[in-house]
Amino acid sequence: MKEEKQPESKGPEHTPVKIKYAAPNSVDHTEKESMIRLFGNLYRDPVDVNAAIKNPIRFRESMSALSRVVSSDYRYSPKDRSAYLAYKRMKNESAGMNSWQARQAYFSWLERNDPDAWLILDPVVTVHPDEIFFEVFSKDEGSYARLGMSHKAFDFEKPPVFGTTNIDFSESLLAGIKKMRTGKKTSFGVSREEVSLKDESGEGVLEKKINLPDSWLRGFLQVQSAAMLPTDSFKMAPIDFYNLLRNLRFNSDIKGKPRGLRIELVPGDYPKMVVEPRETLIETTQEIYKGKTARVVRIWGRRRLMMLKQFLPFTTEIDVRIIGSGMPSFWILKGEDTAFTLGMTGFTAFDWSRALSFDLLLPRKASDTSDLEKILTHLSDKWLDSRKGIAKAVDIKGAELLKALQAGCQQGKLMYDISKDVYRLRPLTSEPLDMSRLEFRNQRERFAHDLLNRKDAVKIESENRIFGTGVELVGKADVKEDRREYRPTMLINEEGQVVKAECTCTLFRKQKLKQGPCPHLLALRIAHVKQTEKQMKSTARRKRIMLETRTYTKRAETGEDVCQLTLDRRILKMRWGRKGQDLRVQNLRFNSVDEARQAYFTRADHLGTRGYLDATTG
Repeated sequence: MKEEKQPESKGPEHTPVKIKYAAPNSVDHTEKESMIRLFGNLYRDPVDVNAAIKNPIRFRESMSALSRVVSSDYRYSPKDRSAYLAYKRMKNESAGMNSWQARQAYFSWLERNDPDAWLILDPVVTVHPDEIFFEVFSKDEGSYARLGMSHKAFDFEKPPVFGTTNIDFSESLLAGIKKMRTGKKTSFGVSREEVSLKDESGEGVLEKKINLPDSWLRGFLQVQSAAMLPTDSFKMAPIDFYNLLRNLRFNSDIKGKPRGLRIELVPGDYPKMVVEPRETLIETTQEIYKGKTARVVRIWGRRRLMMLKQFLPFTTEIDVRIIGSGMPSFWILKGEDTAFTLGMTGFTAFDWSRALSFDLLLPRKASDTSDLEKILTHLSDKWLDSRKGIAKAVDIKGAELLKALQAGCQQGKLMYDISKDVYRLRPLTSEPLDMSRLEFRNQRERFAHDLLNRKDAVKIESENRIFGTGVELVGKADVKEDRREYRPTMLINEEGQVVKAECTCTLFRKQKLKQGPCPHLLALRIAHVKQTEKQMKSTARRKRIMLETRTYTKRAETGEDVCQLTLDRRILKMRWGRKGQDLRVQNLRFNSVDEARQAYFTRADHLGTRGYLDATTG
């Protein structure tokens, strides 16, 4: 039998980024004044700011919250003492060095022994006519944060020089910021270089060679463009958010139980949040939901919200934007002259199943570059503008404008400020990005999409809904190059994660899922997401659907009632009762698929009229 050919299993692709600083960042404290000196990337255009901070405590806590995001990593990692032993050995070797020499020695050691340690980009700092903002993205690809501070928060000594640069957000810088107090003047400065701090030999210059994984860089850009997708929004009072954080703090997760945060949105009613699995209900009190349709949205990664606790005392209003179940959510905490935006992807770098579902929402092919160039030319003078203002200035409207703006965000040339609903000129890196490498996460995903583009190459043979477990998929992948047909199967739980996967290909037999899923499993997962999305969007789907499951929920005074309907060709399965208790089950068999389908949708419509909310997750 001929052995099948598989895409080459290469290591992660990287994008090299060079960063060079004229001097280390520092915070100098005297009896009467504290001075924060930030030095920008020498490979970028100069950015210059000299100002006094009006509220040092708010700045201190905001930067501390930003540091928590950039250092967060929620991926599972087993205990390993090798890094600690290397640290002890290096500490002994650098005992006779000063702090700057030891730091340079550490960076040199990393470059020689652990080049993958630098996997995140230094915080991006942008100075615009209305505000100064910082952007970071976590190492686990699960959190994006943006701290925007209005010019009203500063007393400028001279007009600032607008632009974008990077800063080295070190532990020593954060330690100096944490010492800030209100009893003395606090000055803030961002400059490109300071010649007095380096000699002819160049000592004092800090240079980094960062190899950014393409998956990390791609995730940063995807979250940016995801903010432009249609969202449901609602407002929360700071006390509501405090109650949520308090619940998360005093109640740990339960192994094997759901860990989502359910948000119930009913027009004309205050939004409600339900913390799983204890089903703790938290009612918001700020504003009623103004949407047109009722829905239930489940989001994951709720523990990341704890990173916002330091900024909460300075918050006056919270705006929440949600795309859909399992999709990214954006939490915007607004205070006086300051706004902190946290974007949660809902998955980490290892959660390939949810990442695929998210990627399919965003365009892959680049649009007409001429439209984007017009927008960049317009913003090069104005720096920021609303979508309406951009449309008027460049004479591009509708879908073409949206496509060009989204392309600008995905290419790292623009960013969408969701807190103010404006687009800003912000080049993420000093050099243009190679978008052909960022189109897919790896070669296996590229091959999976190639299979899906072939007619009848990938099919879903069966889809079985297992109540309380998830959906079981059995697929078929016909690969002409191998002259073979593969049988990928997977079990997807109710949270959208793949908990079990198998394939008949050699790659899976040798490596299982240790090096990631094979192309056939990827193709099956993508096909299922596309099929579900097509069924939900199609106006005539009721005439063609044969397999579908919907879950409905209704809140009662003493708990929550649930009802699940499953259409399996000629069989209609119904489960209903109080959540957390044994549900009643009834199976109805019909003479034809059409009769079963009609009964299925009749009962679904009836539940809607009785006040049940559609809580179905894909």
